[in-house]
Amino acid sequence: MAAAPHPTPQPSPARVRAAAAPTPERRENALLRELVAVYSHLSGLASQDADVDAVVRLVARRTGATVLVLGPGLDVVAAVPADAGDLLAAATGSAPLGPVLAAAAQNRRPVTLPGLGADDVGGPIVVAPILVGDEVAAHLVTIPQAGDTDGQPELDDDLALLLTEHAATICGFVLGRERVVAAAAGRARTDLLEGLLLARDRDDGEAERWAGHLGFASGTPHHVLAVGLVDPRPGLDRSRVLHLAEHTLSRRLQPAIVAVRDTEVVAVVPAADAVRGLDGVRALARDCRAAVLERHPEARLVAGVGGCCLTAGEISRSYTQARGAIEAARRMGGPHRPPPGVLAFDDLGVHRLLLQVPDLAELLVADVLGELVREDQRGEHRADLVGTLAEWFRSGGSPQRTARELHVHPNTVTYRIRRVEEITGLRLDTTATG
Repeated sequence: MAAAPHPTPQPSPARVRAAAAPTPERRENALLRELVAVYSHLSGLASQDADVDAVVRLVARRTGATVLVLGPGLDVVAAVPADAGDLLAAATGSAPLGPVLAAAAQNRRPVTLPGLGADDVGGPIVVAPILVGDEVAAHLVTIPQAGDTDGQPELDDDLALLLTEHAATICGFVLGRERVVAAAAGRARTDLLEGLLLARDRDDGEAERWAGHLGFASGTPHHVLAVGLVDPRPGLDRSRVLHLAEHTLSRRLQPAIVAVRDTEVVAVVPAADAVRGLDGVRALARDCRAAVLERHPEARLVAGVGGCCLTAGEISRSYTQARGAIEAARRMGGPHRPPPGVLAFDDLGVHRLLLQVPDLAELLVADVLGELVREDQRGEHRADLVGTLAEWFRSGGSPQRTARELHVHPNTVTYRIRRVEEITGLRLDTTATG
């Protein structure tokens, strides 16, 4: 009878766990392989038409970490998961994040911050600056999660630092590419709008094609809004003021037909109809002006609104009217009184006659009010109706201010203005300044 075989000895559970546990060398090799794989995928995103969101998603998926990109104002530009900003606030506790971002920006290198207020943070938080050229455009933040990372190897602190830095480099490349594309598109839009502003009453179809590329809907009422600086004070950063105005208008207008010119910002604003639409454009102009003055209270900013335009060929005329409204506002102001902040061409009334000639008296004498000159020359006592009317316009239609400038009684000004109305047939008491 054959002897029964001896049973094969089974290893103890402890020995099984010990055999299955990776050695430090194996774990390090796995981490390095994962790091190389993530590096390769990130570099692939740089050669594709990927955005910052794609970079954030890749890093979060391959590492199990919470990842977010913070803009210059600590606003969340991209994040995985969506509530990553709340987790960051909980993880940093009461520690201010600003100095950490400033240190990373100054050194152009990533820095680490221990998780101070959250139990589910598995290691130091890494903050890496995202560089576009020499500018720190944003910051990439990775927050390692404690516990299970969905089968992904848990990166140690040094590898997490390297990965975050490389991902920030890819984000900088993506943002730089987006800026180049945006700048090229912006220049093209500016050139198209410039052509429309100068294409006075063109009806050959070319203006319509230009406007179509900008998103202009022919047949829909629009108004041209021009925002310019009046007598800017020395030391004022004009470019910063105008770009802030452009940013405000672009954010409110979608799609935006907005461009910065040498001394002004110009926008073609759609309107629902010729009445409510104009009120809406006025409100937009006031909001834009308020946003700029909040940052630059010393700026003498005036917004002019042109008349309604239905076709691309009429944009130039509306722009000329908006510029005329700004000039009228400038003339209404003075050393001791600010000009109107928002002025629409449709509100100017008879003031429209005086917008194109710097010398008001010359216009009145030569082209419009020749009869007043003859009235002034009659008799021994000249009433100076021409000079009074010119000063009345400069003073915004105020008899009191006109009287002070002419050193006469306000009743005298009122009498002379009535004589002007009688002689010319003009109505000078119905002008609104908006």
